[in-house]
Amino acid sequence: MNVVVKNLTLIAGMLALASCTSTSDQSAQTGTAPNLTQVSNSDTLTTIKIDGSSTVYPITAAIGKEYAANQKNKVQVQVNFSGTSGGFKKFCAGEIDISNASRPITTEEMEACRKNNVAYIEIPVAFDALSVVVHPQNTWAKDITVDELKKLWEPGAQGKITKWSQIRASWPDRPIKLFGAGKDSGTFDYFTEATVGKAKASRTDYTASEDDDVIANGVSKDPDALGYFGYAYYQEHKDKLRLVAVNNGKGAVLPETKTVENNTYQPLSRPLFIYINPEYTKNKGQAYQFVNYYLQKAPSVVSSLGYVPLPDEAYRIGYVQLNTGKIGTVYAGKPQLDLTIAEVLRKQKQF
Repeated sequence: MNVVVKNLTLIAGMLALASCTSTSDQSAQTGTAPNLTQVSNSDTLTTIKIDGSSTVYPITAAIGKEYAANQKNKVQVQVNFSGTSGGFKKFCAGEIDISNASRPITTEEMEACRKNNVAYIEIPVAFDALSVVVHPQNTWAKDITVDELKKLWEPGAQGKITKWSQIRASWPDRPIKLFGAGKDSGTFDYFTEATVGKAKASRTDYTASEDDDVIANGVSKDPDALGYFGYAYYQEHKDKLRLVAVNNGKGAVLPETKTVENNTYQPLSRPLFIYINPEYTKNKGQAYQFVNYYLQKAPSVVSSLGYVPLPDEAYRIGYVQLNTGKIGTVYAGKPQLDLTIAEVLRKQKQF
């Protein structure tokens, strides 16, 4: 099995695991959820409310616009972004129908949903690559190691690591200005987990935003700046930014479709998700119809926006999950950066 197939099998395996594994904990539970928060039926639901990740926002907004047009404006799809954490807060409170997420649901968010009798179906929709970017006039930072990213972004760097030369001795003695995701962003959680080793562990003396356009524009105006966000946003702003290759000890690698698919852009490659309340699968209301449409359109829309689509089989498994109302997550409340293909395949063999 080649590396591309292995990486795609990882996502398909996760989806299959979600639809087949059963435990007492909703973090890995499948089946119909008891005593769920009731939602509007198909006759009264005319607005589908979606919030969460700014990274997933372009995908959902594009599909939502197309879906509403096909419904001849009988349904309105409201898509906003407040960050993955912000979206889960609203989702678990029953304020929105679907939550966009650039990381898996956390144990704290699982508990918040349980307290409110809100269950969820977890559906991966795309691959993404967190991209480290600089201004085009930066001629020195062609690549950066994961250890150097940790040195730059860990909490202990605050007020101490303020110049490029402190990251690598051969780099100039110039001030470094940082731009990154805000604390409610799933990108922030994933980046800190992947580079620093602990989610949300980060210096705070940088320009933070849940809006990736703000980060991109900030870096593009400062030759001494460095920032990070999703690959699709780099694609949108690539005429005024430059990518920095990331070295995890196996050589410097740039984020692109090929390196995400062949699993060489690590540890900053990640899956993206949507979460839907399974109550919608019972009445086949507009939110259910929208997610069904989403899974049909995702491959082409994901590609057109600069993300990396999942294999067709993964979308088919997501469709099965949606239609059987299988709830829960295959993650243990955080990104599984150390999850190997072999581990996923072993779990599959248990079914």
